[in-house]
Amino acid sequence: MYRWMVVAMLWCITFFNYADRQAVFSVFPLLKDEMHLSMVQLGALGSAFAWLYGLGAPLAGVVVDRIRRKSAIMGGLYVWSAICMATALSRNFTHLLFFRAAEGAGETIYYPATVSLISDYHGKATRSRALGFLQTSVYVGTIGGGFFAGLIGQRYGWRWSFVVFGGLGILLGLVLNRYLREPQRGASETQSRPTASLTPGETILTILRTPSAVLLMATFVCANFVAVVLLSWMPTFLHDRFGMSLAMAGLSATLFAQLAGMAGAATGGWLADAAVKRTTRGRLLVQALGVFAGAPFVVLCGLTQSVTWLIVALAGWGFFKGLYDANIFASPFDVIRPEARGTMAGMMNCVGWLGGGGSAPIIVGLLAQRTSLGFAIATTSVVYCVAGILLVICAVFFIDRDSKGVTQS
Repeated sequence: MYRWMVVAMLWCITFFNYADRQAVFSVFPLLKDEMHLSMVQLGALGSAFAWLYGLGAPLAGVVVDRIRRKSAIMGGLYVWSAICMATALSRNFTHLLFFRAAEGAGETIYYPATVSLISDYHGKATRSRALGFLQTSVYVGTIGGGFFAGLIGQRYGWRWSFVVFGGLGILLGLVLNRYLREPQRGASETQSRPTASLTPGETILTILRTPSAVLLMATFVCANFVAVVLLSWMPTFLHDRFGMSLAMAGLSATLFAQLAGMAGAATGGWLADAAVKRTTRGRLLVQALGVFAGAPFVVLCGLTQSVTWLIVALAGWGFFKGLYDANIFASPFDVIRPEARGTMAGMMNCVGWLGGGGSAPIIVGLLAQRTSLGFAIATTSVVYCVAGILLVICAVFFIDRDSKGVTQS
């Protein structure tokens, strides 16, 4: 069916969305040696992307609710791919910081447009599975970006990593532009009911007045904090602690966690779609299970001295992260109307990347300078526990009431 073909096409674009942003982390040691960068400067490269990505997200979400989402998706792909290629021109830390920030700005419109478009092809019965399948491309893209950037950098220099990923993204856009179609907003809803047009300010206020939406944004701050630590610091951690090569560190840091994450996302999507038929709390309970069960594996990952237990820890972390990730946007879409979902996704990305992703690389870098990188990674498990508590509060006190105003198939 075409609605699943849409998810498959967007899966391919999301692959490059994450491969492009992951590439820099696998060449951290090369950048450190060539440009004499400190741990905090390396962390700032991860944070620069998150800051611009987050700052642009609210405006991107508002725009997505008012333009053709296909145009936003394809335009975003071309822009961030071109910026990725231009990163190869960097000659110092300032140049790198600029291009990383610019790539964050270039990618900011893509995800709100994508999840909003999918929500009009997939209603309540299949939404978690559709978004969960899309989420698997995040993991595959992270693996591909981590391994191939390290391999290309190791053999040909770090600049070629960015040229290759950016160029392939542009070629993909030229192919898929012909086949992706824009659906009618609200097409997956059970009933068509007239709704008053909201201004951007009114849309944002409506979201902020929905307690479940606010709690889910706060949860995403915590979950994204931990996720970005895995993406940004794990290759360096493996290179330094276990003496792995750049390619092997980039692969190991992503392969086990992301493959397990694919299984977790598929499981989380299926569990959530089944659970929500029984209770409106279904998606939230699956997400809470993910973060609470994932926390011990985060601790193990940072403290183990064994490669075997490291693999176990990365796989466990990845699987339970997938349970949460499959429902990042499906959960708030249960309480937000179709015409405001782009704005909701933009606000989620804003707080998640500014509050979580933007702070995590630097905070962990600072803590690592005072203690060790392994200890700094382990302490982020506390943030996962906070996320679980917020999800439980939302499930117990707010989700039933907030979901009544949204009619979905």
